Amino acid sequence: MGYDPYISCLHLQSLLISLLVVICGFTIIKVFKNHIIQKPKLPPGPKPWPIVGNLPEMLSNKPVFQWIHNLMQDMNTEIACIRLGNVHVIPVTCPSIANEFLRKHDAEFASRPLTMATDIISSGYVTIAIVPFGEQWKKMRRIFVNDLFSPLRHHSFQHKRNEEADNIMFYVYNRCNNVNDKGLVNVRDVTQHYCCNVTRKMIFNTRYFGKGRVDGGPGPEEVEQVNTIFTLLKHVYAFSVSDYVAWLRAFDLDGHKRKVKEGMRRMEKYHDPMIEERMKQWKNGAKSVEEDLLDVLISLKDHNNNPTLTTKEIKALTIVIYHSTPLLITIF
Repeated sequence: MGYDPYISCLHLQSLLISLLVVICGFTIIKVFKNHIIQKPKLPPGPKPWPIVGNLPEMLSNKPVFQWIHNLMQDMNTEIACIRLGNVHVIPVTCPSIANEFLRKHDAEFASRPLTMATDIISSGYVTIAIVPFGEQWKKMRRIFVNDLFSPLRHHSFQHKRNEEADNIMFYVYNRCNNVNDKGLVNVRDVTQHYCCNVTRKMIFNTRYFGKGRVDGGPGPEEVEQVNTIFTLLKHVYAFSVSDYVAWLRAFDLDGHKRKVKEGMRRMEKYHDPMIEERMKQWKNGAKSVEEDLLDVLISLKDHNNNPTLTTKEIKALTIVIYHSTPLLITIF
């Protein structure tokens, strides 16, 4: 049978008509939805640029909180809407409006912001504190309240806290008698290391990752870990452009992603070998008594006598507990 150009032309016309009908259908549906489904009315705010929103104005007006405050004063409003990339930021200066957010609608606004840093530090949001409100958060909260920081656990670890209190006094005494440093003591460093020593004793039942020092002070391993903890804390909710324009995350324009990942590698360098060794001890029966928080996390069982926590969750929790060190010292 020969080629018929007339039939081919009819097929092409049918295809074009079908495509036109589909496009018109989608257009009609979109217009209909826009008229029927009303978008929520947002508070007043500066006119955003396409794609980037008000990021250019924010970056050129430092400090940012002062820029927002002045902007709201100029607009004579107590609630505003500032679009940063694809995120709507709602600043509030009125106590009664803030009360609406924090009490009346607390369930809707209970979650902390999801950022690049919180995602990495929480190992994909499997811990607590920086995890969105939901089932994982509820699970971890039960473990924190009932198993890790209960009154019974508080009393059972009293001797560990006393050991670290004695050690810090010994260290300060030696620093005061150190003629090379003229008896000067950096209170900030002492406080930071004391908090982390207590946390380390609570989690791993040890004061040092390495050999430590004869004067009771931190060794190079502890100094690196403490510096890393504060580096990660600095970046948890630090401003990063990629948190508002997601496709920029791959470029890491401000270098935050690299610093956070490097910090996590340093933390895991000290934590992971100890956790894996301890889990092996519990598995082969070499250990059966809970001596620290790591033992508690490993030995937790559900109603089917299966481990409550995965290895990933345990490793992530040991890191997050360090970032709650000031709260931990207050509790204990």
